[in-house]
Amino acid sequence: MKNNSAVPEPSLDLLERAEAVKVASISLGQTSCSQRQSALEGMANALRNRFADIVSANLIDLKRSESEGLSKSLLARLKLGETKLEGSIEGLLQVAKLPDPLGSRQMHRELDDGLILERITVPLGVVGVIFEARPDALIQIASLAIRSGNGALLKGGSEAKCTNEIIMKALQEGLRTSDVNPDALSLLTTRKESLGLLKLDGLVDLIIPRGSNELVRFIQDNTLIPVLGHADGVCHLYIDSSVDIDQALSLAIDSKTQYPAACNAIETLLIHEKIASTFLQKAIPAFDKVGVNLKGDELSHSLGVEDIAIESDWSTEYLDMTLSVKVVPSVENAIQHIRRYGSRHTEAIATNDKDIAEIFLRSVDSAGVYHNCSTRFADGFRYGFGAEVGISTQTLPPRGPVGLEGLVTYRYLLRGKGHIVEDYSSGARTFSHKELPL
Repeated sequence: MKNNSAVPEPSLDLLERAEAVKVASISLGQTSCSQRQSALEGMANALRNRFADIVSANLIDLKRSESEGLSKSLLARLKLGETKLEGSIEGLLQVAKLPDPLGSRQMHRELDDGLILERITVPLGVVGVIFEARPDALIQIASLAIRSGNGALLKGGSEAKCTNEIIMKALQEGLRTSDVNPDALSLLTTRKESLGLLKLDGLVDLIIPRGSNELVRFIQDNTLIPVLGHADGVCHLYIDSSVDIDQALSLAIDSKTQYPAACNAIETLLIHEKIASTFLQKAIPAFDKVGVNLKGDELSHSLGVEDIAIESDWSTEYLDMTLSVKVVPSVENAIQHIRRYGSRHTEAIATNDKDIAEIFLRSVDSAGVYHNCSTRFADGFRYGFGAEVGISTQTLPPRGPVGLEGLVTYRYLLRGKGHIVEDYSSGARTFSHKELPL
């Protein structure tokens, strides 16, 4: 049984705010699709009205964090320039246009004459999200929460404090122009509040941590609230023996360098021994040209990779321009390596052999498994979700990028006309179990 005695009791202020979010979430869950769409449009308008303020606040966060020695990868995540902010606003509007996740009838069954069963999608209630130094994540998560009818307690990284505060101010301003109570969103700003969040069982229905393995495990071990976890992104690309070398190299470079600080960037490149020499002959200068430092096993080192990889490199999420390289004798060995060192996030194979591709796709147990495409496609926006609240690497659903469908559950509705179980136990009545149109 979990024991959350290691964390302090929530403060009175946090309890009051959480209760306000809970109350607001109840009314939010009763709103129509158009009301929630209008709320998101109001949020987008308010963000645009605060555009310059948000960019300025982000510059303050960046300057402070850089002086405090924040890593380059985290600084890249923290940066919210004009282009990135505009993209986040467009993503919010895309979420508004998505089909309504609520009120969808998943089951419609006649149990007996006049006894009708339905299963209908409904909001979770209140979600608590603890995320890293990415202020754009605040916009994504808030938009998904409101669109799916959920209240949200949101705790961003302290590095983004100024940016998050002005973004939340804008989001709540936008909600005030709609039929949605602005209390449905609340920003937590201190570590004490994030610890107190773990004690809010009864008020919070799901916690979604976005950060290190240590953070996710700490939360899982110290709360009674269900946790939807995604920790490290140790992603792999396997280059098979039957492959278009130039295409494979293009995939490897994009998967590593398009945004190296992302959790879906590859950290290890696995190469079949039959084409390792030919591939590395082209890959080493290509990676060097774009500034990627390669660290290889003994065989790849003998083929020209300058630095030697150590055991810990195979399980390291670099989040920068470093890539581990290993030569393997077969697809089975590549799969074994991924099983041992991967984080079940996203893995890819580059091959022209459809049978080998199918072996890889069916054998690798990760949230995303790709054939001849970049791992950087593992993203809610690119999947057409509009945004994502996080990426789940657990086995049970939701899995992978979590959009609206991951923030709803369902409720069974049964309507009768005085039906009682005794009639069925005695044989006076029998079930028909007839499927009705959805």
